[in-house]
Amino acid sequence: MLILQNISYTHPSKDLLFSSINLIVNNQNKIALIGNNGIGKSTLLKIIAGELQPSGGQISFNAEPYYVPQIFGQFNDLTIAQALRIENKLNALKEILNGNTTEENFNWLNEDWTIEDRCKEALDYWELGDLNLSQKMEMLSGGQKTKVFLAGISIHHPELVLLDEPSNHLDISGRQLLYDFIQSTKSTLIVVSHDRKLLNLSDTVCELSKQGIKIYGGNYNFYKEQKQIENIALSQDIQSKERALRKAKEKERETLERQQKLDSRGKGKQEKAGVARIMMNTLRNNAENSTSKLKSLHAEKIGGITEELQELRSSLPDIDKMKFGFDNSSLHKGKVLFTATNISFTYGNKSLWAENLNFQIISGERITLKGTNGSGKTTLIKLILGDIESQTGTIYRADNKSVYIDQDYSLINNRLKVYEQALQFNIAALQEHEIKIRLNRFLFTKEDWDKPCRALSGGERMRLMLCCLTINSKSPDIIIFDEPTNNLDIQNVEILTASINEYQGTLIVVSHDETFLEQINIERTIELR
Repeated sequence: MLILQNISYTHPSKDLLFSSINLIVNNQNKIALIGNNGIGKSTLLKIIAGELQPSGGQISFNAEPYYVPQIFGQFNDLTIAQALRIENKLNALKEILNGNTTEENFNWLNEDWTIEDRCKEALDYWELGDLNLSQKMEMLSGGQKTKVFLAGISIHHPELVLLDEPSNHLDISGRQLLYDFIQSTKSTLIVVSHDRKLLNLSDTVCELSKQGIKIYGGNYNFYKEQKQIENIALSQDIQSKERALRKAKEKERETLERQQKLDSRGKGKQEKAGVARIMMNTLRNNAENSTSKLKSLHAEKIGGITEELQELRSSLPDIDKMKFGFDNSSLHKGKVLFTATNISFTYGNKSLWAENLNFQIISGERITLKGTNGSGKTTLIKLILGDIESQTGTIYRADNKSVYIDQDYSLINNRLKVYEQALQFNIAALQEHEIKIRLNRFLFTKEDWDKPCRALSGGERMRLMLCCLTINSKSPDIIIFDEPTNNLDIQNVEILTASINEYQGTLIVVSHDETFLEQINIERTIELR
């Protein structure tokens, strides 16, 4: 089906992204392509799709790939039919049915008499039945744009499908349709995603790194088990190297001390024996040379072990290098923080919710807000934060310290540098070295402190945001996360999960990632209809 041989890609800036990529994808394989942000997963999909040319290597396949991209802005000026590349075929069918039976129209149609029926069936399946194929893409939401391209799979019936983060903009209903499709399709799939439920529908996981592609013959859970075994072995190797380094340094110290004693004893004997000064100088030089040679031998051995140890440590997953250290919220568990009694909100003449809302939020709870796109989740968050007021009913808010964190981590100021951003949260007047220690805990080393925040990836913005929260004098009483995993790779989702699980305050989360919600121990759901 698909063979990649020694594929490499170099950015126009001459920076090498990856090299020596070798992969064979067989018919009806369902491949999950994973790897850290910035490693080149989307670039590799674009190369397979023919949208980018590799810098080296060869690609061969016996089926034209169908590509569902991650970003859709480039299609905004097109209609749905144009984006799906079916406009000419539909126009040809219409012309033929109207009696315009030219050779050109028959060529465009290419015997595809069921194209209209397939379009309707596909749009209906993806809950887009109310859309018109002549509508402009710019009028659609992110979730609708994703569904349009997913509908194109049923329209075109491709043998090879490339999906780049297909669940990113989908609500729970849309994600379930996607899961059902992946389970039932006979097409060959290569999927880039951080949605672990989706990844578990694959039969093979391919991990992309700077070393190339490593293949794991199973779904994501199998991959995680294998990685855990690898990481345990890695930790054992690190401990072994640390012992070897301590032993080598101890050996160096003992050897040099013994050599110095021998040299000192020899010098005393020579002085007693009345050895001539010139001979004494020669013997002293020989002793110094011998000591220097010993030092050099030990330094070389210690240097080799240190280099191997650093290489092993650099292979550790980032989450194993991090320390979180959240302070506890000052509010006692069980305190009523928010009470909504018969509240509603109206845009124009339309009420957001079918019924008025009644609920409480208690200190220490872990709550998820659920609802389809447009159900008013963001409006409810603003009501909880006090940014807006309800138009009917009453709201009680206890004094509390709350933080709202959206999927772009917009609390990070793009005009600041990393260290400057950390300073903005330094209410406790920590000293400079203490702030830098906190930054190091979140993997921002000395080389990163002057990096502009606008240059940070999604995962880096998330880590800096978490770091800033720990620099603050006290953790917030309430943290509200709005789709926090959308722009994160799997490793950074795991970092976020671990940090949230250390947090003891009140948590409110909007997320369509069911695995993430399960792992952060959500206790209660507020569902908007």
